[in-house]
Amino acid sequence: MGPAFDALIRAAKPAEARWIEAYLTRSWGSTIMITRGVAHDASNLPALVAVQSDEIVGLATFRVAEGECELVSLDVLRHGQGIGSALLARVSEEAANRGCRRLWLITTNDNLDAIRFYQRRGLRLVAVHPGAVDAARRIKRAFRRSGSMASRSTTNSSSS
Repeated sequence: MGPAFDALIRAAKPAEARWIEAYLTRSWGSTIMITRGVAHDASNLPALVAVQSDEIVGLATFRVAEGECELVSLDVLRHGQGIGSALLARVSEEAANRGCRRLWLITTNDNLDAIRFYQRRGLRLVAVHPGAVDAARRIKRAFRRSGSMASRSTTNSSSS
């Protein structure tokens, strides 16, 4: 799983909203994330940040609805330090504290690093949705055409 993360995971502060919006836009092309055909503005969702030496080094956004928690985005600025694992664990704790029966997320099926990351942390692949990225592009034009967003399918991962 990687080294233990030695910094603070906490709820994002209102004063960090501009940083979160700028980071999501830079990282994802906009603050809008499409899941199951629905657009979510990740900059308006609950967010957790990982902080080392007063610097944000990771961000997770999530939403809770109908007894389920969806991890909408997970980003780390320093790889290989356990930041992503720590953020995922904290989102899982938040989900449990809010009475969620399931934590789930969506990634593209060509994002093998993400799929491997989530599976190693106990999530499992539960569905493949052919054509989902093409459908999402009709809603969000900022989808990248290569790399982790080039696939025509998405995968759902879940932890029950």
